[in-house]
Parts: sequence; structure tokens; C-alpha cells
Amino acid sequence: MVPKRGEGVGVASRMKVSGFTIVRHGTKFDYPYLESLRSLLPLVDELVVNVGIGEDDTLERVRKFAKDEGEGKVAIFESHWPLDDPEKRKGGQILAEQTNLALDRCTGDWCVYLQADEILHEGDLPKIRAAMEKHLPDDSIEGLLFRYVHFYGSFDVVRNSRSAYRREVRIVRRASGARSVGDAQSFRLPSGEKPRVALLDASVYHYGWVRPPEVMKEKTFFMDTLYHGAKKTAAGETATGDAYRYKKIWGLFPFRGSHPKVMHERIAAKKWTWDLSRSPLEWEFGDAKKIALDLFERATGVRLFEYRSYRRVK
Repeated sequence: MVPKRGEGVGVASRMKVSGFTIVRHGTKFDYPYLESLRSLLPLVDELVVNVGIGEDDTLERVRKFAKDEGEGKVAIFESHWPLDDPEKRKGGQILAEQTNLALDRCTGDWCVYLQADEILHEGDLPKIRAAMEKHLPDDSIEGLLFRYVHFYGSFDVVRNSRSAYRREVRIVRRASGARSVGDAQSFRLPSGEKPRVALLDASVYHYGWVRPPEVMKEKTFFMDTLYHGAKKTAAGETATGDAYRYKKIWGLFPFRGSHPKVMHERIAAKKWTWDLSRSPLEWEFGDAKKIALDLFERATGVRLFEYRSYRRVK
């Protein structure tokens, strides 16, 4: 049940934080899902994991994580993804439905959501907790907004352009009744309105476009079916064309920061190479508008015509 507004939010020390996530075929598609869980665990009092029924060992690995590292916080359940329902394969709707199944099992004041390729940096955890405590008594704040660091092709390359969203809501107040919508990228209130949020001084590290190229191809094809349904293609081809192929596109830069510690082992084990400096720049005529707007943003700090799935109030 969703508590009434203001219920149980008097003292920050009594604050309860839930974490929630979904994953299916995490091993098959080489998601850093265990690293994601490890990054979230220290921040939360409970961690709800919805594991989609599949064909790999994802469920076994999550269970082992819960047993060996979970500190008694991890609650796991399995779910069936209706992949044979064409209506639910439109716009990634399945992903939002599965996310809401996990959200429904959360009992905290705040609910922190990470996708299976998203990681929190340990250096940001104190700031995230402090922000949750600060805004807990203020019911007008229905969510908290993170900056994003998008990696692309390699662990030392980031994508910073209009083609990569720069902020997103990843913490919602449970009492707001917020629900995951669309392809689980954002949230809406029961009224259909965007949640009112405060911006955090913290980032989500997104590694969705850093995995072995052959796995990237398979994963991209599967994700395309969640948005558009199964497509008939010639042997060896994918419905997404060469979208899976790493290439030098506008908005790529060397990464100068530090990775979350939970990612260090995975980064050290990387077995493929993609050299940004040796790749030719690929762009289309339609990219000219993006480039002009990006250059304006870099000069002014203002991103014109930005889509926002939230109402920022602080």
C-alpha cells in the first residue's frame, strides 16, 4: 500500500530507503547487473530484484549475491515477460510494467531505481543520502534527479551530446504514487503529471553501450523487438542495421574521471579494443543541427529544446 502523504516522515533518522531493479538475461547480454546491485546495496535498507524468467544463470547469480553479499537486505522474485503480446512490445512497455512490479514491493520512504547497466559511484553515496534526508519532510519534492555519465564503446570514452540524456529521475517518493512509464526511462504521478524533483550533486554511470561488440549486436536486436516487435531480416542481419556497431560519432570525449570501484574488476577484464582516436568521424547531414545546438550549449550552459520527464523545482 502507498502511505498517505506525510506519513512516517518526521525524523530523518527514521528514514527508510528501498532499492529496486529488474534484470532478464543479464549474463547472456553481459549487463553489469551484479556491479549495479553492489553499488546500490550500501545506500538502501532493502533491495528488491525482479528477475525475468530466462535461459541463462542470472537468477542463480543474483541468489548467490543475496546470500554472500546481501546483508539480509535483498528480496528476489521471478516474473514472466509477455514477449508474445504484440501490444506490450510497443515502445518498451514491458520494461515499465516489470519495473512497477518491483516498485510495488518496496516499503521505503524513498525508492531508488537503477537499471541493470547503471552504477552509483561510492563517492556520491553520502551526498545522495544527505539529499534524501534533507527533502524527506518536504512532500512537494516527489523525486530526485541525477546527472548522467554515458560510456560508449570503451570504458575511457563518454558520450556528451543531445543524443544522450543528461539527467533523469532515479529516486521517487513512494507516497507520491509515482509509476514507471514508457520504456521505464522515467516516472509519472497517478494524475499523469511529471514528478516535481530536486537536482542531486551526484551521477549515474551508464555502461549500456560498453560490452563486447558481438554481445552488443545480439542485445541491440533483442531490445529492438521490445519496442517494435519481431522483424523478419535476412540471414546475419539485424532489424536495427548497424546501430550496434561502435563508431566515432559526434559528441564523444575521453573520460577523465574515476570509475566506481565495483566496476574495476570488469574494466580490467575487458577483452576487446576500440580506439576512438583511430576511428574516422561518421556523421550525416541531419547531424548539423545537433552540432550547432551542442556548441550553443557548451558556450552558454543552456540545452535548448530539451525534453524533460520531470518538473525541476530545486
